[in-house]
Amino acid sequence: MTTQELANQYVEMIRAGRSPEIYDQLYSTEIICKEPEHAAAMGIATLTTGIVAVRAKSKARMETIAESHGAYCTEPIISGDYFSVAMGREVTFKNGDRRKFDEIAVFGVKNDKIVSETFFY
Repeated sequence: MTTQELANQYVEMIRAGRSPEIYDQLYSTEIICKEPEHAAAMGIATLTTGIVAVRAKSKARMETIAESHGAYCTEPIISGDYFSVAMGREVTFKNGDRRKFDEIAVFGVKNDKIVSETFFY
């Protein structure tokens, strides 16, 4: 699978609300996830390694959300073994706080799997 094909599949799955399946189908078990340094102030680990830990982080974040009001994901931009997308969503947290998030995500691809993800927000 080319980087373009994998990126297209990622975007298709995100837009269809199939995020949990992305971990099963597109991610390497050795995935490395990097969040910006200021994420630590929000209780988010800035470096997460391995599919089990990445899944746990995602699940913990989803459990804080009471309602989703919409999301978007742009078409991917490809450069060699990397692709990037702009994406975001608006949610209401269980504490009642409603927020809109926008970010740029850069993914590294190797052997037909996503091996790294870096988020900028």
